[in-house]
Amino acid sequence: MEKLQPADLEFTRHGEPFSLAYDDMYHSAYGAPAQARHVFLGGNGLPERWQSKDRFVILETGFGLGLNFLTTWQAWRDDPQRCRRLHFVSLEKHPFSVADLTLAQQAWPGFTELAAELQTKWPPLTPGVHRLHLDGGKVILTLYFGDATTQLRAVDATIDAFFLDGFSPGKNPELWTLHFCRGLTRLATAGTTLATWSVAGTVRAALTAAEFTVKKQPGFAGKRQMLVGTFRSRRPNRHPAPTDRRAIIIGAGIAGSTSAHRLAAAGWQVTVLEQAAQPASGASSNLAGMLRPLPSADDNRLSRLTRAGYLATRALLAELPEARWSACGVLHLGREMEHEAQQQRTVAALGLPPELMQFVNKEEASRLLNGPVDTGGWWFPQAGWVQPPSLCRAALTAFPERITTIFNAAVNRIKRSKNTWQALDASGAILAEAPYLIMAGGVGATGFEQFSWLPQTSARGQVSHLPGDKTPGLDIVVTQLGYAMPEIDGIRLIGATHLLGDCAPQVREIDHRDNLARLNLILPGFATGIDPASLEGRVGFRPMSPDRLPIVGPMPEPFPAGSNSRLHDLPRQPGLWCVQGFGARGIVWSALMADLLLSQLEGEPLPLENDLADAVDPGRFLIKTSRRYT
Repeated sequence: MEKLQPADLEFTRHGEPFSLAYDDMYHSAYGAPAQARHVFLGGNGLPERWQSKDRFVILETGFGLGLNFLTTWQAWRDDPQRCRRLHFVSLEKHPFSVADLTLAQQAWPGFTELAAELQTKWPPLTPGVHRLHLDGGKVILTLYFGDATTQLRAVDATIDAFFLDGFSPGKNPELWTLHFCRGLTRLATAGTTLATWSVAGTVRAALTAAEFTVKKQPGFAGKRQMLVGTFRSRRPNRHPAPTDRRAIIIGAGIAGSTSAHRLAAAGWQVTVLEQAAQPASGASSNLAGMLRPLPSADDNRLSRLTRAGYLATRALLAELPEARWSACGVLHLGREMEHEAQQQRTVAALGLPPELMQFVNKEEASRLLNGPVDTGGWWFPQAGWVQPPSLCRAALTAFPERITTIFNAAVNRIKRSKNTWQALDASGAILAEAPYLIMAGGVGATGFEQFSWLPQTSARGQVSHLPGDKTPGLDIVVTQLGYAMPEIDGIRLIGATHLLGDCAPQVREIDHRDNLARLNLILPGFATGIDPASLEGRVGFRPMSPDRLPIVGPMPEPFPAGSNSRLHDLPRQPGLWCVQGFGARGIVWSALMADLLLSQLEGEPLPLENDLADAVDPGRFLIKTSRRYT
């Protein structure tokens, strides 16, 4: 992984924001919003082209200080005929800190309200994709932090308009090459337009070779000319929007609840069927669960997914004030000296912002824990615990006009009838019917014929409830071989066991002993005198995938692919989707996977890079099976 290099805010003596790295200005100090409106909005025929559309998607090559985005957002707000949802995708190799962004955006008082909302939701400066839901979820900003020449390949979207706004071709030639312009072609469709202030001959030649018809137009103020273009191909939209936004979700655990919330926020009508009498009655029923990323020195897929998921869950929690959680911090202690050294090397290799992740030595770890420990470890200062049942309830009740939840609704089987899916009870009565059915039933999913082939297993986990007054104080979450939580409602949660194939639903004393033994390894003497026979706890069954990644996306037909098949060539079952395989990381995965599900259903830009979306696709198991045996 290449470390992210944030931008430094510099100004010329005339007050123009300037990049020392590229020896170029971000924009003129005079009339910058008017210039953005003239070049990028006017050059792409906006706002007229988005009017009366369901959605409109813009991609920008260089977010900079956010001028083009704020100008576009304001124009969209001011247009009574605006599209229902506006997507703005932007690539940025050197993002600004929120402090620098706030300072620079003071130059545009016309955008004060919008800039404040953007600044509030601005992500930490970490590599990868960051999705910001703005203006009540109607404006979606998707930021790709990293080198645009590689990040462009990671985008999965159909773009209506390109804002080509990198630094000048002489200063930043990588963003104007034929290779890069052909990357734009992959995302274009019939009618896609582009606009840029650059009229350099090399730029015109590259865009022309990449199937765009370009022409010069009058520029803004002192710049005599600008360039506009239209995609010549009549390629149809590869990601059409659905015409009927109705869905059934089976399961009201954290996967189903957050999925229902994200769909409803986008205007879907959702019926949630739950066999229990209330939400979060299965694996999501614990008093609390841990929210933190899981780093690795090579920033592998699990590392990238948990980081993106951690940030997405924090953003969702900010939208749901009724959800109980605490950003008390999470300390992941090294198991022994070598593991501690590995943790320290990982922090150095990743170079992530300290508010996301730090390494602390054993002295600092002891201070955080108010007691001595033998090793230091990873410190996640803004991580913490979340109460899953409260998150599920908050998510399901946020849009009462769009989410119908039916409890005590045991689905016996599902079937496709013409163009809809039906969920049936044991007597054959239809519980719900809709064009789309989303399986979020946890370990019960493989009991349905259409999902029986998924290689998902059940892992029994038991947590123990310690009386809060029987242990020393603990202000943070600590984890190593097990974990311990701060006191919540008089209870200190510790855990958790992890046993594959164990179906016993009752709480067992032997598992309490196991949890206490692991707690004693983390914090020696912390639970001295506690009788495991006196403890209460909870048992849950987690749906585990073989690679420990979620299983999210459209369901393929359940037969192995040919040896030369690609994931995206697999035939899919129309309207059948799943949000499964969260294992013990439901809190970390839930918001991100709900966003991925909605984006795929809607054909909107994805909130993840292509390779990560493929990594969680249910069809991956068919491809792997094929390759293993051919």
